[in-house]
Amino acid sequence: MGELNSSSSEIDLDRPNIEDYLTADSISKPQDENLHLRDLLDISPALTEAAGAIIDDSFTRCFKSIPPEPWNWNIYLFPLWCFGVVVRYGILFPLRVLVLTIGWIIFLSSFIPVHFLLSGNDKWRRKLERYLVELICSFFVASWTGVVKYHGPRPSIRPKQVFVANHTSMIDFIVLEQMTAFAVIMQKHPGWVGLLQSTILESVGCIWFNRSEAKDRETVARKIKEHVQSSDNNPLLIFPEGTCVNNHYTVMFKKGAFELDCTVCPIAIKYNKIFVDAFWNSRQQSFTMHLLRLMTSWAVVCDVWYLEPQNIKPGETAIEFAERVRDIISVRAGIKKVPWDGYLKYSRPSPKHTEQKQKIFADSVLRRLEEK
Repeated sequence: MGELNSSSSEIDLDRPNIEDYLTADSISKPQDENLHLRDLLDISPALTEAAGAIIDDSFTRCFKSIPPEPWNWNIYLFPLWCFGVVVRYGILFPLRVLVLTIGWIIFLSSFIPVHFLLSGNDKWRRKLERYLVELICSFFVASWTGVVKYHGPRPSIRPKQVFVANHTSMIDFIVLEQMTAFAVIMQKHPGWVGLLQSTILESVGCIWFNRSEAKDRETVARKIKEHVQSSDNNPLLIFPEGTCVNNHYTVMFKKGAFELDCTVCPIAIKYNKIFVDAFWNSRQQSFTMHLLRLMTSWAVVCDVWYLEPQNIKPGETAIEFAERVRDIISVRAGIKKVPWDGYLKYSRPSPKHTEQKQKIFADSVLRRLEEK
C-alpha cells in the first residue's frame, strides 16, 4: 500500500484508507499486492455488526407499521382534520358501538338456545351455528364500515382440501368468516378473545394451539389430518406464516399445511391503507385497542381473492410446494416475498448459535478461494 501523494486530488484525500482498518500483521510486507479475504476477516466484528444491522432492518420492517405522511399541519387543512376527528369519534364511533351491541344481542339470544336445545340434532345445530358465526362476523365488519370486495368463487365444503392465506391481523379471520364459516388454526389468546375461542368458535371446529408448548404441535397436526378427511367439517383455514405481517411482505410459509396430501386453496388478502392500517402488532397493542382503532377510522377497505386450487406436483417437496403457493398469493396481492421465518419474531437465535454459523460460512468461503 503506497502512501498518498501530495498531488492527490481533494476527492482522494476524502477517500477512506483501508490500512486504518487492518491489523499491522495483515499489511506488513505482503507476499503479493492482492488483499485476501483472511485479511478482511481481521475486521470481521465490525463487518458482522454492520451485516447484522442490515439483516435486522430487513427482518423487522416486516413487522412494523408504516405511518402515513402527515398532511394536516397547515392552516388550510387542519380545521378539516379537526372536523373529521369530531365526526369519527363523536358520531361514527357511537353508531358503530350500537351496531356491534345489537349484533351481539341478536347473536347470543339465538346461539345459546340453538347450542343447548339442538344438542341432540348435530346436523341442524352445526348448520345454524355456522350461520350465526357468519352473522356476528358481518356485524364486526359493519362496525368498522368495512368495504370488502371478494373475487372468485365462494369456498365450498369438500373433503381433503385446506385454505391458506397471508396474515395481517386477527381481523383476517373475521373478514373471511363472514362469507364462509371456516375452521381456523389459531394461537390461543388470553382474555375475552380466549373466551370466544373456547366457547363460540369451538362450534365451527376451530383448532387452537399454544406457540410455547412443543406438545401442542403433535396434537394440532393430528387434529388437522382428522379434520380434512371429513366432508361434514367446515373448510379448514390456515395462516401458514404463523404470525401477523404488515401486508407489505410475506414471510416463509410453514410446511405443515402442505404435507396433508390434499388440495391447497390459496387466498390473497390486501388492505388499502387509505383510511387505516389494518396491521396488528400484538407486541405493542392489545386486540381490544386494535379494534377501537379500526372503529374510530373512516373505513376498512380490503380485497380478497379466492385463487385457483393447487396440488403438489410429482417430485415436489412440501417446502417447494409452500413456496410456490406463497408466490401465487404474493403476486396476486402485490406484496413482496422475503426469506425470513416469522417465528424469529418470537424467538431470535442465540448469539453463540449466530457466531457458529458465521464461522462456518467464513471457513467455507476461505476454502473456495484457496481451491481457486
